[in-house]
Amino acid sequence: MFTIAALYHFTRFDDPAALRGPLLQLCEAEGISGTLLLAREGVNGTIAGPRAGIELVLAHLRGLPGCAGLEHKESQSAEQPFRRLKVRVKKEIVTMGQPDVDPLAKVGHYVEPEAWNALIQSPDVAVIDTRNDYEVAIGTFQGAIDPETASFRDFPKWWEENKARFHNKKIAMFCTGGIRCEKSTNYLIGQGVEEVYHLKGGILKYLEEVPESESTWDGDCFVFDGRVSVGHGLREGPHELCYACRRPILPEDMKRDDYEHGVSCRYCVGETTVADKERFRERQKQIALAEARGDKHMRFLD
Repeated sequence: MFTIAALYHFTRFDDPAALRGPLLQLCEAEGISGTLLLAREGVNGTIAGPRAGIELVLAHLRGLPGCAGLEHKESQSAEQPFRRLKVRVKKEIVTMGQPDVDPLAKVGHYVEPEAWNALIQSPDVAVIDTRNDYEVAIGTFQGAIDPETASFRDFPKWWEENKARFHNKKIAMFCTGGIRCEKSTNYLIGQGVEEVYHLKGGILKYLEEVPESESTWDGDCFVFDGRVSVGHGLREGPHELCYACRRPILPEDMKRDDYEHGVSCRYCVGETTVADKERFRERQKQIALAEARGDKHMRFLD
């Protein structure tokens, strides 16, 4: 079994580039795959590997400046869910494109998973899903509002256009692991919203801790690794990934005439040109050749 650790932590790194080398070397030495992002605002990522290696990487991260309190969410997989390792330095660890947003200054009220249902069922609370549209499509909380955003950068524009709908409402927000809500709740506070809440640990923590019989979650939760989706108890879901558009699809979608592995699915078949599809087919040929040679690095999902 591989241990999967999803993590983020906001802190201030004076020189995130200087942190990359030692972290990369440790991950490589311990057989870790996945992605870790470093920026001046902190660290974010999901990694997988042997338990001992994951524990060493987590200990290393908690030894970085301001990261002693770093928390992570853990799950297991019978197969390595990532095909390669990436440790990158970025401008933001989750991209919102709002330079004035600072989660270290103030965020919304954290709500533990066991208290989430009572909050979102209150009539004076509006529940907003901050994830991308393709993530919301396969699962969300009952009664949640879908902003139908293609990326997190679109959220501020959506709020500006829709904020009148939420006059005199408390706002409860959620995302996969909690990191987007650190920024989105700070953003709403800056916009003058007085009562903002967010689900601590995100959907993943809720699905791990809240019994299915008591859950207000419908569907599956998209995850950015080889499992594609998870359900209650963090059990692997039924979804596969369309390698052309990166959207989650179901096994029955792969039986449709508009599905071609690595080339198109029901969602993207009309979005790409004939030339695009030919390019995708050539890419799939190269991947197949690489797999035949045993080059697993060509078979990445991340």
